[in-house]
Amino acid sequence: MKKSFASDNWSGVCPEIMEALREANAGHNQAYGELNDPWSERAFKAFQHHFGNDIRVFFVYNGTAANVLGISHLMRSYHAVVAAKSAHLNEDECAAPEKFAGTKILEIETKNGKIAPFQAEPFLHSIGFQHHTQPKVITVSQVTEMGTVYTPEEIKELAAFAHSHNMYLHMDGARIANAAVALDMDFKKFTKDAGVDVLSFGGTKNGLMFGEAVVFFDQSLATDFEYTRKQGMQLHSKMRYIAAQFERYLINDLWKKNAQNANRMAQLLANQIDEINGLKRTQPVNANGVFVIMPPQVITEMQEHYFFHVWNEQTSEVRLMCSWDTNEEDIKAFIGLLKEEMQKKGIK
Repeated sequence: MKKSFASDNWSGVCPEIMEALREANAGHNQAYGELNDPWSERAFKAFQHHFGNDIRVFFVYNGTAANVLGISHLMRSYHAVVAAKSAHLNEDECAAPEKFAGTKILEIETKNGKIAPFQAEPFLHSIGFQHHTQPKVITVSQVTEMGTVYTPEEIKELAAFAHSHNMYLHMDGARIANAAVALDMDFKKFTKDAGVDVLSFGGTKNGLMFGEAVVFFDQSLATDFEYTRKQGMQLHSKMRYIAAQFERYLINDLWKKNAQNANRMAQLLANQIDEINGLKRTQPVNANGVFVIMPPQVITEMQEHYFFHVWNEQTSEVRLMCSWDTNEEDIKAFIGLLKEEMQKKGIK
């Protein structure tokens, strides 16, 4: 079976993570990640190695929970979260923020998935007006849904803007490893050091089987989050299976190795696409996603062999995602078929 370019969620579990799960499966162990759970203790220390000792880390099952619970813990139901219209929180959480946090999302149209302070300024007029929802959190995706990456300077500007107006900055880091590789810097520099308050730290898209983390950089913000997590149905009884994955993921730079491959394969794919007449890339390739306008008739033929998402039906823009296990043969086979289909349709 050929590999998919639909999503990095389609990839399997990397061997090192599978081995960590196997090791965690031996015997009995303390439940719920409570005291004397050695896997959780080691995983917490691994996070502290990357972000410093003055943090709080909570494991959950998936990215939706990390985002929704992390944000909702900072808000009251009359508050609102400011997000890019394309943000996963806005378009792909099945209204989970609205249901579980009771909050409103104030969306911003963007061309590249990134938002800037000036775009959030109009929402400030609602602050203190009792008839309007009150903006409380700005959320950014790193990597964005358009495959672009925020620089530390851009994040610092958003954090300063948020904090100056009594708001928080949350980061959806579902692909944070790909961002770190793209920026060639450690996690802390563009999160904690840049002013992010709460981080949803992802791993599933980069080789883990399941599990994400909510990281609070201000410990006071984490007060009682264990109850928020429990009410949110995200307290994993056999917590060691999440912890063991993150421990192995964060030591010896496994996260970096996996993300480097995904990013490199995306760049290779983009370079090959640029050589084919009749195709047009729409976004820079900062990480592991390639966005390209492809003739509709070619999309139909290609999807009989490879699954990938049509991002914009009106413009025939598709998204091609590379994963930790994508290799050069996968790219070669995909490009070979794409050239063949373009030629068959007489597109030059």
